[in-house]
Amino acid sequence: MKIILLTHQRERDRKTNTGQLVLDVLGSAANLVIWDRVNPDRALLSLIEQTAVGLLFPHSETNEMGEVSVPSRNVCIDENNKAALAGYEYLIIIDATWQEARKIYNRSAYLHSLAKVSLSDSMKSCFQLRRNQIEGGLCTAECVGLLLTYSGQARFAEQLRDKWESFNQIGGNITV
Repeated sequence: MKIILLTHQRERDRKTNTGQLVLDVLGSAANLVIWDRVNPDRALLSLIEQTAVGLLFPHSETNEMGEVSVPSRNVCIDENNKAALAGYEYLIIIDATWQEARKIYNRSAYLHSLAKVSLSDSMKSCFQLRRNQIEGGLCTAECVGLLLTYSGQARFAEQLRDKWESFNQIGGNITV
């Protein structure tokens, strides 16, 4: 599984961006694509058409009884169903603030057709450099760390966790 960080242009310049940590640890197993509302990346569009691509994004919905349901094309990953990650060759992660991520999703019709992959909300964010804008919202590095753990890539998960903890403790903007 490879990671595609669909990154808002403003996010690249923020000293609190954790996507750079992901790129540093994963090397060629992660790609950065700058999001453009008017001119979507052609290579990304082609990849979506030709390959098994999922979008890491919350997708829970509530039925009329108030129960959370997961639509059939979507999956919530946790320790019990981590094998479902094997069905995706690529996972797109919107690397932006939660508010910007929602806007990117809403303004990018090509993302709407993708199966949504979400992470169990049992982990709480430890990110101290920004306020998380949604309950249980994790930063990019935390999400990728969980994905690496669930996909059996413990060495990369540990490397990312170590870099992220240093980054989080010193206030961001470390040299990677």
